[in-house]
Amino acid sequence: MTMLPYRELFYTTQDGLRLFARDYGARASRATPVICLPGLTRTSRDFEALAQRMSATRRVLCADLRGRGRSQYCTSWSDYTPANEMLDTFDLMGAAGIHRAIFVGTSRGGLVTMLMAAQRPNAVSGVVFNDIGPEVAIAGLQRIAGYAGVGEAPPDWTEAAFRLRMANEREFPSLTSEEWYAHARRSFAEENGAPKIDYDAKIGTALRKGLEAANGAIPDMWAQFKAIGHVPVLVIRGENSDILTAETATRMEAAHPDLQSVTIRDRGHVPFLDEPEALAALDTFFERI
Repeated sequence: MTMLPYRELFYTTQDGLRLFARDYGARASRATPVICLPGLTRTSRDFEALAQRMSATRRVLCADLRGRGRSQYCTSWSDYTPANEMLDTFDLMGAAGIHRAIFVGTSRGGLVTMLMAAQRPNAVSGVVFNDIGPEVAIAGLQRIAGYAGVGEAPPDWTEAAFRLRMANEREFPSLTSEEWYAHARRSFAEENGAPKIDYDAKIGTALRKGLEAANGAIPDMWAQFKAIGHVPVLVIRGENSDILTAETATRMEAAHPDLQSVTIRDRGHVPFLDEPEALAALDTFFERI
């Protein structure tokens, strides 16, 4: 039997959902632990390489947010909100015995992190924003709303890699065939040897309902962003991102007294966090805390 590089952590939320997280590294490590929160339809698999790298010196939790991966699905689309995911993450911290952590938030995970900082500032000791900020470009949201929860799983892994390449090659022009295949493995679960969609389709419904209600006026989160003004921040942005614009990243630098940023060449939304520039920035950031 193959030993997993992480422990399996299941916990129950305040509203009764059974959720899952990967738990890497020594629980007794004196280094500040890290909590990784994935994007809208993504899972803990996205952080596998990063978590194994960081867990050599500190504990790392990688969450499957509600309705994703091995976590329980909600009965209603209206329960898929960043506010509920914030409460779930506080529940995860309680279950893991963690009172304060560095957060790595990819896309949706970064929005959840800002809400957490506004609600409980002392729980956050540093933040890595992976291609997300207090303003989200409407064009990118509309693109994601166009595919989230729509369509069927590809019949095999070759087709899965091909579909991802066709949909994203313009924003990720330098990926090799092997890298597209690895991305497919992160993007789908496996069932009977074939790819399986690994999130609740109602998450896409919730996003589209939210966009309809906003009527093109997406609220910003600058007030919540100010709540992390007391901790170090690293912003990792994809050069070709349609979610985090260069203008917003520049405004984030101007608004925060201790913020570093790096732009990853030939990446869109989102960088994989295995790029040499990203790893160098992450290593420097974590050495500081």
